[in-house]
Amino acid sequence: MPRDRPRWWSELLLIVVVYGAYSFARILARGDVSTAAENGLAILRLERSLWLNAEHPLNELFTQQAWLGVPSSFAYASLHYLVTPAILFWLFRRRPLHYRLMRTWLLVSTMLGLVGFTLLPTTPPRLLDPQYGFVDTLAQYSNWGWWSDDASAPSGMGDFTNQHAAMPSLHVGWSLWCGVALWHYGSRTPLMRCLALGYPLSTALVVMGTANHYFLDALAGVTVMAIGLLLARPALRLSHRVQSRLGLAKPVPGTEHDSLPVVIAGPRRGTPTERVGVAGQNGTPSKEKQPGRREEREELAPPP
Repeated sequence: MPRDRPRWWSELLLIVVVYGAYSFARILARGDVSTAAENGLAILRLERSLWLNAEHPLNELFTQQAWLGVPSSFAYASLHYLVTPAILFWLFRRRPLHYRLMRTWLLVSTMLGLVGFTLLPTTPPRLLDPQYGFVDTLAQYSNWGWWSDDASAPSGMGDFTNQHAAMPSLHVGWSLWCGVALWHYGSRTPLMRCLALGYPLSTALVVMGTANHYFLDALAGVTVMAIGLLLARPALRLSHRVQSRLGLAKPVPGTEHDSLPVVIAGPRRGTPTERVGVAGQNGTPSKEKQPGRREEREELAPPP
């Protein structure tokens, strides 16, 4: 096992604990239904004022065409919980040098999504009054699958989900994470490129066509992932500092492949330089180490 790969049991425990806490807090974050409905209608009015109302034509198409509605219902109810863990496991096994950063990005973004569910409970289009013209596609095709009319939850488990957690759409956010992972770390074949682009785009169409999210929900999901990416490296560094103080840190925290300390040339006054390499030997240029200079961080290019 490469030394940069974390222990599988510690990673499994971390993900289970974080996702369990997220799911439990998501249920507890249920707001007032009337407030959630008002927020949903406000989003709908804003979209109409900006000519962004893509949900209605997509939902009408999915409800009228079973060959689109049925597979889309299956996709909404399952891929979110299958594809993301599969790619996370693939990164763990095949891209251990970059696994920690990608895992941290996913977890931080998920926690940010929970903040959105708490501060802005939002009724999805499918739960609005029928006068607004939306049809619950999963409820319409519920006899085809395991789900009931309670979102994508299995029949009889609707009370264990928060149906008013539409803003932001983590279906779209997680699918974007999957697309980035496939594009950045997968093979450069046309098929892999198509999967990397097609999965998040098709997910955005599915969540709107099944009336589970608004267009702005999908846009908010992308925004949450962007913020989570910006916070991923600081979160890793903070985690390493905490582990160091507790005596739990390892010599290889997993971020050295994304950001490395580099000693800047230039000796201190009165301090001799230490020559590390010999110019011209084996084609290796000379390098100098100057003690006492501050360290700066240099971002590495992405893997080929």
